Amino acid sequence: MSGFFQRHVPVLAVCALASCVPKGKYDAAVADAKSAHAAADQASADAADAHKKIDELNEALKAAQDLAEKRDQDLAQGQVSLHDLQTQLDDATAINQELKVELERLGKNADALLSEKGSLSAALTEAKARLEELRKGQAAADARAALFKQLVLKFQKMVDAGQLKVTLRDGRMVLQLANDVLFDSGQTLIKPDGQKAIAQVAAVLKTIPDRRFQVAGDTDNVPITSSRFRSNWDLSTARAVEVVHYLVKLGVPPGLLSAAGYGEFDPVAPNDTPASRLKNRRIEIVLQPNIDELVALPAVK
Repeated sequence: MSGFFQRHVPVLAVCALASCVPKGKYDAAVADAKSAHAAADQASADAADAHKKIDELNEALKAAQDLAEKRDQDLAQGQVSLHDLQTQLDDATAINQELKVELERLGKNADALLSEKGSLSAALTEAKARLEELRKGQAAADARAALFKQLVLKFQKMVDAGQLKVTLRDGRMVLQLANDVLFDSGQTLIKPDGQKAIAQVAAVLKTIPDRRFQVAGDTDNVPITSSRFRSNWDLSTARAVEVVHYLVKLGVPPGLLSAAGYGEFDPVAPNDTPASRLKNRRIEIVLQPNIDELVALPAVK
C-alpha cells in the first residue's frame, strides 16, 4: 500500500495543481519563462560580441602603438622623408579616429565596457598622447628641413667651388671644410684661402638666430710626427679652437660656439686610400639641435 502512494501521489499532486491554476495563466507563465530564457541567451550573445569588439579594438590599438614606435625610430635616425612622415601620421590619426567611432557605436555599453577593460582606456589615452608628440616631432622635422634647405642655398657657391659640403648626419646639419683648404700639413695657422672660406661661413652663421655651433676637428689615421702635438687628437683639437677664435674675430658670438677634436676616431670614409684619407682630414661646423627639437615620446609599456 505504501508503494502505491509513493508511485502515484506526485502525479496526483501535479494534477491537483493543474486543476487549481487556469490553463491560460499556466500557458502564459510557460511563455514568459521561454521569453526570459531567450532574453538571457541574447544578453549573453551581446556580451560575447562586445568582448569581441574590445579585443578588436585592442588589436587596432596595438597596431597604432607599433606604428608610433616605428615612427620614433625613423625620426631618431633621420631617414624618413617628410612626405612619408606625413602619410604615416595621417594613418595613425585615422586609426585613432576609427577607435573613437567604434567605441561610440557601442552606445551606452561603452562606459561599462571601458570600466571592465581599464587597460584599453589607458592605452587609448596613451595613443592620443603619442600622436600629439608625433605631431610635434613632425613640426620640428619640418623646421629642420627648411633650415637645411636655406643653408644649402646660401652656401651654393662654396659647394659648387668644392670649398664646402653641407650634409645631414645623425639627424644634425653639418658644414664640412677640407683641412687642405684651411691648414698646411701638421699646422694650425689658417691659410689665406681658408680665412676667406671661413669668412663666408661666418657671414651665414650670423644670420641664423638662436642656434649653437660646434667646431670639430678630424684627421686621417696617419700618426703625426711633431714635437708640438702628441697625437692627431691634439692636432685636431688645436685646429678646431683656432677656427673658433677666427669665427669670433669675424663677429660670431662666442657664447654660441664650442670646439672639439676627434682625431682619427670619427672617419667619414675608410682610411685605405689617399682619396679616402683626404675626406677624413676636415673641419666640421655642426648646428646643434635646440632642446625643443628633441621631442621625447612616451615609453611603450
